[in-house]
Amino acid sequence: MTRLSGSGDDQTSGRGTEPLSVALEIADAVDGLAHLWSVAAQGASLRLSPHQLRALRILEAEPGLNLTALAEGMDIGLPTASRLCDRLEAAGLLERLLHPLKRREVQLVLTARGRQVLSEVAERRAQALTAALAAMTPGERTALSAGLRAFRSAQKDADKGAGGPGL
Repeated sequence: MTRLSGSGDDQTSGRGTEPLSVALEIADAVDGLAHLWSVAAQGASLRLSPHQLRALRILEAEPGLNLTALAEGMDIGLPTASRLCDRLEAAGLLERLLHPLKRREVQLVLTARGRQVLSEVAERRAQALTAALAAMTPGERTALSAGLRAFRSAQKDADKGAGGPGL
């Protein structure tokens, strides 16, 4: 693993158990996973930016959000969210519908095509991840799974102690 410290002494680290050493290994693994995720998504029938995919995933999880709620959920400005929705709507992935009870509010809803694209991206990502995991031994997969469970548990405990959702 290459150290990300920026000290100029790029060296391969051993199997250290110190939190910083493990954090650097995780950072490299996250970079690899992000690359795998991106490449798999770009192979879908419709190429979408990570920002567009994130918006679609949010709307899939919470159908009927309005533009303000989507912008807040993505931590972007309202004009940026509006342009993003314009592009998704033009691609046939999103519909803007009048709210049935609030005359001035517009709901954002995925189209069947939008759900299809998300499903395709999820399938491609699962296949890419499965291929990477298949290259590991069963013992390595078991250790990875146990390590991920321990990490999630520790992260939840740290979040509770910090009084917030963390990173």
